[in-house]
Amino acid sequence: MKPDAINHSSIQTAYDEQYTDQMTEWREIGGKYKAANILKVCGDHKFNKVVEYGAGEGSILKYLDSSGTFSELYALELSETGISQILKRNLPRLKEVKKFNGYETPYTDKEFDLAYCSHVIEHVEYPRLLLREIRRISHFQVFEIPLDYSNDVDSKIKYFLSYGHINIFTPSLFKFLLKSEGYEIISEHFSHTSVEVIRLNWYKNRRLKKTFLRESILRLRPVYLALKRLLQRKSYFEEYGYNAYTCLAVGSGELKVL
Repeated sequence: MKPDAINHSSIQTAYDEQYTDQMTEWREIGGKYKAANILKVCGDHKFNKVVEYGAGEGSILKYLDSSGTFSELYALELSETGISQILKRNLPRLKEVKKFNGYETPYTDKEFDLAYCSHVIEHVEYPRLLLREIRRISHFQVFEIPLDYSNDVDSKIKYFLSYGHINIFTPSLFKFLLKSEGYEIISEHFSHTSVEVIRLNWYKNRRLKKTFLRESILRLRPVYLALKRLLQRKSYFEEYGYNAYTCLAVGSGELKVL
C-alpha cells in the first residue's frame, strides 16, 4: 500500500491541537534527555544537515540547537500547533519547518546527513512505510523508542492507547524491524527514566503528595537498578530492564521485506 492510499484524517485530527503551552515543562525535560541520548549514540560521527521526523513542539530541537553539534537543523511535523510552537522558539540553527502527512516528505534522496526519529515509531500506524522514507532521504538515522513491553501488556491497552502508543517494542523486536527494513545498527544506548522526569510526573502531572517514602524510593532507585542488573543476565536486563532504547543506524542495506 502506498502512503497516498492511506487515510490520515483521524490521526491528523488527533494531533492538530495537541501542542499548546500546557505540559511545556514536562516536554522540555523529556526533550533534554532525548537530545542527550541522540548525541550519545552519534559519538564522534560528524553530521551537518539534520532533520527531525515528528518534531512535536521542538523540545529536542531546542537542546540540539544549543549544543552546537549540528550546523543545520530541519523539522517535519504533523500538527499545526506543533509547528507553531517550534517557530516561537526562533532557534538559530533551524533552517526550515515543514508539515507532512506522517509518511511522505518533500525532500530528495539522501538529502540529509542524519535523520532522527525520537518516540515516534510507537505512534505510527504503518511504521515500515515511515522507515523506508527516512532511509530514502538520509545517510544515517537515529531512533529512540520507549520500552513498553511486559508480560501482561495486553491488560494495559487503555493506558498505552491513551498516550497514542499503538506499537509495543522490546529492543530486539525493534532491531528486528530495523534490520528487516535494510538498516544496520552502528551504536546503541539503553536508558532509564531519570529521577528528574519521575519527580515531575509524580508531583506535577499526577499531583501526588511529596512524601518521605516516595523520596526514599527515588534516592534508592540507582541502587535497586544496579542490584537488579547484577542479579539478572545482561541480555535479559537489556531486553526488559530499561525504559528506552536509542540507536544510530545506517539504512543502506538490502530491503528484506517487499
